[in-house]
Amino acid sequence: MNTGNIVEYIDQQKIISAVILQEKQGKLRLLNEYNREVHFSENRLSHISQVHLDTTLSRDFIVTQLKQLTETRKRLSETINIRELWEILHEESEDIELSTMTLFCFDPPLTPDHEAAVIRAFFHDRLYFKFNKMIFAPYSAEQVEGKRKQIQEAEKKERRIQNGTSWINDILNQKNGSSVAVDEAIIDILKSFYLFGNDSEYAQTAKEIIKKSSLHSPEQLFHVFVKAGIWHPDENIHLLSLQIPTVFSKQVLDQEGKLISSPICFVDDPLRKDLTHIPLITIDGQSTLDFDDAVSLENTETGYRLGIHIIDVDAYIKSNDPIDLSARERASSIYLPDDKLPMIPPRLSEDLCSLKEGEIRPGISTLIRMTRFFEIQDYEIIPSIIKIHQKLSYTEANLLNGKNDPITTLYRMALQLREKRLKAGAIQITLPEVNVWLEENGEIGYSKIDRENSSRMLISELMILANSLMAEFLAKNQMPAVFRSQSQPKQRLFKGIETSLLLNFMQRKQLSRAMIGTTPEPHAGLGVNAYVTATSPIRRYHDLLTQRQIKAIFGYHAPYSKQELDDILISISTAMANTSRVQASRKRYWIIKYLESKKGVSFEALVLECHRDHYLILIKEFMLETKLIPAGIRLKYGDIVQVTIQHADARKDQLSLFI
Repeated sequence: MNTGNIVEYIDQQKIISAVILQEKQGKLRLLNEYNREVHFSENRLSHISQVHLDTTLSRDFIVTQLKQLTETRKRLSETINIRELWEILHEESEDIELSTMTLFCFDPPLTPDHEAAVIRAFFHDRLYFKFNKMIFAPYSAEQVEGKRKQIQEAEKKERRIQNGTSWINDILNQKNGSSVAVDEAIIDILKSFYLFGNDSEYAQTAKEIIKKSSLHSPEQLFHVFVKAGIWHPDENIHLLSLQIPTVFSKQVLDQEGKLISSPICFVDDPLRKDLTHIPLITIDGQSTLDFDDAVSLENTETGYRLGIHIIDVDAYIKSNDPIDLSARERASSIYLPDDKLPMIPPRLSEDLCSLKEGEIRPGISTLIRMTRFFEIQDYEIIPSIIKIHQKLSYTEANLLNGKNDPITTLYRMALQLREKRLKAGAIQITLPEVNVWLEENGEIGYSKIDRENSSRMLISELMILANSLMAEFLAKNQMPAVFRSQSQPKQRLFKGIETSLLLNFMQRKQLSRAMIGTTPEPHAGLGVNAYVTATSPIRRYHDLLTQRQIKAIFGYHAPYSKQELDDILISISTAMANTSRVQASRKRYWIIKYLESKKGVSFEALVLECHRDHYLILIKEFMLETKLIPAGIRLKYGDIVQVTIQHADARKDQLSLFI
């Protein structure tokens, strides 16, 4: 290899012609066809020609000669039909040298230009031959087919990247959406990356689209989707990222239709006791549509008979039918300020499986005999036929307390039941709850709910009683169920009822983690020996499972085995956790959204925790926990401060405050 030799090298997937200006121990200084001097190692050259150019001639002349040489070689390469060569040669197992392949491609006399043209042709079409260091090896038919698919996928990916880039840029540049037609698959790719980041299977493609577009970060995709009308400005991203189902399948809706058109006949069930003569009352929220529990109170010769009645959802929804499997996937109804996602379809949850006033329904009733001093004498749990005689809201029930029975007596009964639990070691956390909703005009409404008001406390205590008695009933019958338990707290900070927000928050931190299992164990937080939740089978799958185990004791069907329950509990654990997560995050979103318009407004806050670089505070008006960055003021936990809204951004979960 000498000065003046014409060579070729590959740079950025292009073959470039050059002449050697200087060679020293395998290191080359080249002048290429673009009139640029480059430095290369000898082993990086793709072709070396024995043809020489006089390097003493003018630089412009040399560059012109190189360009003409390149054009000649390109034209020669375009005459080579590589597919035809492969069809002739692919059954040969031997490697083919460059000189031999050049003979296959061209008739003599052969020149270095012909060899270089062969290299160019095979470099640009790599489908049929493996080419390395002047050796050609034909791929098998199977390998060619596999490579063809890879090439097609790569081309498809590149088209998507180009189309996606054009679509994004057009969205950003147009006032009203985009005029560029885009494949739905591209939108799905971008959505997936926005929601799941690098965990998305399409992350690499999405990154390429974003990189080539005028976006500066993936976060800006949200604005693109909103501008394109794909997402709402208040889109619930957690619902999408947690992949929570929001619609019911056709199979589920078909099953729902069958149940409604041909309702089950339960009135002739010999195992059911007709309790329709007993006046049942539902007490629930003003906007509630799915009523799953009711209460009744009868006077007896020795005192009272308290009834706690639960809709028998299992009478309609059988284990492993389409609706049941769908409910298992959801695990729980989800209640959001701007939406409601029922566990079972609305025509069941709000109608056929709901304790509607005046309608006869199948039930599971817990009937408790009590003395006049509200001491429990005995109880029975029975399948029943029930009818709601009166529907009350919590507010209406509060107004009746002290003026009218049975509400007044039920309230007095609930007070004594609570006192008994507190003496047994129960820990009553009395934090208020903030309810957030959207008005029809889009306005954000909120109210602080005192969960200790008379009607809410009444229902809470009666449901705790029913659930603990059903747990006892299941345990006595050695029936596995979804039992809840809780160990003793790490520390008890108060006894009885404590109204201090700070103490309630501190005590809540000291509670042991609540556990779910299939065998009965004490629940220290509630002060009972065993506990299940079975009073909301419309809304919670745990409750439906427990209801089925109770019915199995009466012989309605075979019970779930302990192993079957354990397996189901594992399968729905993620969905249960996601329910809590999305409900909490969405409430927080709408509270911060409300505060976006309250810049400069002050609210009272309680310091919950002190850290080196921030405080954790509670904005009492909204029961909203958030960070407060110190600004030269030293605080201690328990301090009450006035904080002013400086900046709020619900989408970014940002809330800036100053004292």
